[in-house]
Amino acid sequence: MKIHLWDMVFLIGFIAYLVIRGIFERRIKSNEKVVSRSHGRDRCLILIMVVGGILLPVIYLFTPWMGFADYRLPAFVPWFGTALMVSALWLFWHSHADLGQNWSVTLEIRKGHQLVTHGVYRSIRHPMYASIWLFSLAQGLLLQNWLAGWSAFVAFAIMYFVRTPQEEQMMCEFFGQEYRDYIKRTGRLFPRTRASRDA
Repeated sequence: MKIHLWDMVFLIGFIAYLVIRGIFERRIKSNEKVVSRSHGRDRCLILIMVVGGILLPVIYLFTPWMGFADYRLPAFVPWFGTALMVSALWLFWHSHADLGQNWSVTLEIRKGHQLVTHGVYRSIRHPMYASIWLFSLAQGLLLQNWLAGWSAFVAFAIMYFVRTPQEEQMMCEFFGQEYRDYIKRTGRLFPRTRASRDA
């Protein structure tokens, strides 16, 4: 089995992504949950992400089973994918670091939970989700395979559009007007423009 250059670039970024997630998961392990919306649907969304974002890329990288779905991209495209991946990892790290003990994998509020509005959360409510969008795009541009390349993008799209409204509803219930005011001055994935703030 031969791993090509861009597959190796993806693998390095993929390992970095998992390491970042592992570091912060260990840090919050002992922090008590006070509210949990981790029901069957949320666990199903996480399973879809594991398949699309981890299992299929690993099968593609280490077996020949998915070769039937390979395709070719112009030579400059993986370079763009690499830049996206580096940006995604930077944002992914800072999203976790800025949240500190307030982060969790599922929909949860933890003891002493605070509304974080500094760092990368100053103008974007969901920078961690933005980083996963970027990483999923990078995956599609680096792994030149229709299944392994775009599985994370499809899986995360399902998770994002189902989970984000639930997450914001939970935050509104817990933080009340403070979170509603935060919504007014921020964008979900991109900073709001002055015009959209004034609207």
